[in-house]
Amino acid sequence: MINQNICSTNNNYCSFLRRTLFSVLAMVIIITMGCATVGREFPASQVSDIKVNMTTKDEIRTIFGTPWRVGIENGEETWTYGKYHYSAFKETRTQDLVVRFNDKGIVTSYTFNTTDHEQ
Repeated sequence: MINQNICSTNNNYCSFLRRTLFSVLAMVIIITMGCATVGREFPASQVSDIKVNMTTKDEIRTIFGTPWRVGIENGEETWTYGKYHYSAFKETRTQDLVVRFNDKGIVTSYTFNTTDHEQ
């Protein structure tokens, strides 16, 4: 702990100590954590099974499961499947699939992106 007598006589020094302590603790947390993952796994190898103007929402849900996010893009419902792994020590790895549906629940288009060059 910081000595209260030092803080009462020298606020600048006390403030400096607090900022330094906070910075050191933040660095320790970042270094020990080292990585974060957002989203969840999905079978990226089955993206080629999607057929525009043919595949239905039910078929997409059967293949890929419940979407990680849902939304609207240009009036069309969108489902997003994604996994994003960030690391302080390794290359970031990401993959995402966005599927767009018409009002009948049929795929109108989709986009698949990955940082994995082996796909």
